[in-house]
Amino acid sequence: MSEKLIVSSSPHIRSDVSVKVIMWNVVLAMLPIFAASVYFFGPRAVWLTLSGILGAVLFEALIQKLSGKRISIDDGSAVITGMLLAFNLPPGVPIWMPFVGAAFGIVFGKMIFGGLGNNPVNPALVGRAFLMASWPVQMTTAWVAPKGGAIPGFPTDIDAITGATPLNVLKVFVGQKIHSTNPAEVEQAKAVLGKLYGAVPNLFFGNVGGVLGETSALLIILGGIYLILRKFADWRIPVAYIGTAALLGWIIGSPEGLFKMNVLFYIFSGGLMLGAFFMATDMVTSPVTPRGRWIFGIGAGILTVVIRKWGGYPEGVCYSILLMNLTVPIIDRHTRPRVFGTEKARAGRKK
Repeated sequence: MSEKLIVSSSPHIRSDVSVKVIMWNVVLAMLPIFAASVYFFGPRAVWLTLSGILGAVLFEALIQKLSGKRISIDDGSAVITGMLLAFNLPPGVPIWMPFVGAAFGIVFGKMIFGGLGNNPVNPALVGRAFLMASWPVQMTTAWVAPKGGAIPGFPTDIDAITGATPLNVLKVFVGQKIHSTNPAEVEQAKAVLGKLYGAVPNLFFGNVGGVLGETSALLIILGGIYLILRKFADWRIPVAYIGTAALLGWIIGSPEGLFKMNVLFYIFSGGLMLGAFFMATDMVTSPVTPRGRWIFGIGAGILTVVIRKWGGYPEGVCYSILLMNLTVPIIDRHTRPRVFGTEKARAGRKK
């Protein structure tokens, strides 16, 4: 025989695609988003992104060096963590914040569990959650008007909302004014909501306030499609996630007393698109079964709408994905396919 007989335990999977190839393709898919952040927010976006990458790469190499493991920062996974962490921050935060957040996410969201492939939660989101808990003022107020646009997505002279992102305007300004006993304030809230819904094109192309990587829904979708076509991301998760959020957002997302939520506004505003395509689809922290991925996406969509509607913050993507990450072992266990050659246990059969 010219070929050797290779004997190994299941699963018998062969692929020429390495971890390094997958990770650097994800980086490639995020480059247009990075370019948009530089265009809309200027050179500061470069420094914030580089700060996040440096924090992630440096601390991953440091932990591997101290633990006697091979330094594998060339696989690109730490670069992804640093970029995603920066993409989840307002453009006006201090330059050191992405560094600290990425370092925390790498250490406590990845390396403490044994490194890539062993982490139960997305390290970039762990870093963002840490920054939100530690510096909530900077994380919720350091917004910058994009080039050619306004922070809330439409020109306004109302002082209360000139520094608020679209979701902030919806939850805080409109949500409060609609319950006012002053009819003028109620009408003002309805007028502002109409302007928000009219800002959907700005949300789609990107000239609207928000975190670095969430503003251009168009480029996020294009990057996500690239990953799906290359089979580095499963289409089921973003479809289930965005679809669930859109349906529930249309039903219960709008402030009480006003007309139904504009679905496009709801899915394009905030970090929903970025989270659905680039964070919820993480191979390590998402289910391995097709049915499990549907459940994961639906669960994340439900949690996002619940947090946006009744939570203290206007956005819920970060915490929804982190919470669903923790359910992945249970989802995988209950959605795994039946082993070939076996049958389900009949009711009453003794074990």
